[in-house]
Amino acid sequence: MKKQEKGLGAWQLTFLALGTVIGASFFLGSSVAIHAAGPSILISFILGGVLVYFILFALSEMTVANPVLGSFRTFASQMFGQGTGFVVGWVYWTGMVFAMSSEATAISILVRNWIPDVSIAMLGSAIIIGVTLINLLGAVKFSTIESGLAAVKLFALVSFIVIAVLLVIGLFPDSAAIGVGELAGESLMPGGISGIAGSMLIVLFAYAGFEIIGLAASEADRPKKTIPKAIRNTVIILVGLYIISTAMLLPLIPTSQISQNTSPIVAALNNRGIGWAGTAINVVLIFAILTTMLAAMFGLGRMMRSLVDEGLAPAWLIDRKDVPYRAILSSGFAMLLALGLGLLFPSVYLFLISSGGFALLFSYVVIMATHIRFRRKYGCPPDGKCQMWGFPYTSYFVLFFLIASIFSMPFIEGQTSGLVAGGIIVAIYALSYLAIRFYKRKNITVHHDDARMQMEPSDELTNLHQDDKHQTNIK
Repeated sequence: MKKQEKGLGAWQLTFLALGTVIGASFFLGSSVAIHAAGPSILISFILGGVLVYFILFALSEMTVANPVLGSFRTFASQMFGQGTGFVVGWVYWTGMVFAMSSEATAISILVRNWIPDVSIAMLGSAIIIGVTLINLLGAVKFSTIESGLAAVKLFALVSFIVIAVLLVIGLFPDSAAIGVGELAGESLMPGGISGIAGSMLIVLFAYAGFEIIGLAASEADRPKKTIPKAIRNTVIILVGLYIISTAMLLPLIPTSQISQNTSPIVAALNNRGIGWAGTAINVVLIFAILTTMLAAMFGLGRMMRSLVDEGLAPAWLIDRKDVPYRAILSSGFAMLLALGLGLLFPSVYLFLISSGGFALLFSYVVIMATHIRFRRKYGCPPDGKCQMWGFPYTSYFVLFFLIASIFSMPFIEGQTSGLVAGGIIVAIYALSYLAIRFYKRKNITVHHDDARMQMEPSDELTNLHQDDKHQTNIK
C-alpha cells in the first residue's frame, strides 16, 4: 500500500471522532437514561466521560508507540496472539455492520415523516450505497465531507445550550426567567443507585465510537503528535457538550415526563412552548446518523484491510491502493444484506442494534486488557510520554467497569438479545479461528510429508542401490 504524502490533521481526526460518537444514542436514546436516573444523570455522564478519557488515552499510548493499521485489533494480536486479534477484529466488524444497517432503517423512518410513500427498503439501500461511495473518495476528501456534516449536529447542540441558558435567565423572547425551574421539585436520585447503574449502559453507548481515531492513525499526518492532540480535543469537546447540554435540559422539563419515544431535547423545548424544535431536531438527527454511518464505514474499511493484510480475511479482498476499495465495498454489501434481514424479520431489528452495542463494549474491554499487558511489557511509549494517569489501578477499574456493563445488559429492556447475540458471535469467530488454524496446520503437515517423500528415496530404490553396491564389491 502506498503511503499518502499528507494525512489527516488533528482537527480532521477530532471531527471524525465527534461525527461517529454524537448520534442517535444521545439525541434520542439518552431519554431512557434520563428518565431512569433523574437529575443524577449528570453523575452518569461525568462517570462515562472519565471512562472515555482513560480508554482513549490507553489507546493513544499504544498508537503513539506504533501507529499501525488495525489499531486495537493489531495491538491485541501483538499482546495476546493472532487468535485474539482475529476474534476482536471480526466481532467489531460484524457488530458495526449490524448496527449501521439499523441506523439506515432509522433514517428511513424519520424521512417518512415528510414523505410517507417512500419505501424504507429503497431509501435505506440508497443511504448505504451513498455512504459507501463517499468513503471511496479517500481519507482526506471523505474527512472534509464528514467534518461539514458533524458541524451541523455540533451547531445544534450549541444552539440548544444557548436557548436553554436564555430561558433560564429570562432573556428568551416572550419568556420569563425559569431559574432552577423543574429542578426545584425533583429528587436528585429518584431511582437511587440502581437508577444511575441502569443508565450507565445507555450513557456508554452515547459515548461509543471514539475508537475511530485509532483506526485512522495509519492515515494521520505525524501520528505521534496528531493522535494525542486529536484525543484531547475529542475528550474536552465531547464530554463538555454532553454534560452542559444535559445540565441545561434539567430545568426545562421534569425527567419523569421524558419518554423513550421522543428526543429529550425536543421534549424539553416543546415543554417551554418552542414547537418548531421537533422538526429541527429530526433534521439534525438525520445528519447525526449519517455522520455516524460515514465514520463507521471508514473504520470498517480499515479494520477489514488490517485483517486481510495478516491473512485473516479472504484473499480476494486484498487491495494495495491507498483506499481499501474492496474492503469498503464488501462492508457496504454486508450492510445491505443486514438491512434486508432486518426488514424481512422485524424481530431481528433489535438484535441488529444491541449486537452493535455489545461489539463496541467488547472492543473497549480488549483495548484496556491489551494496554495493561502493553505497559507491563514495554513501560511508557517512546520519549517517556505516559498519558495514562494512575496506572495500573485506573486501568483495572475501567476494565472491571466495562465487563460489569456487558453483563448488566439484561437489566436494560431490549438488551438481553444483545448479550446473547454477542456471546454467539464471539463463539462463532473463536471456533472459526480454531478451524482455520487446524486446516492450515494440516496442509502444512501434508506439504511437509510430500516434500520429504520427494527428497528421500523410496525403500525399493534404496534396496536396489544396496544390491548394486554389493555386487560391485564382489567383483
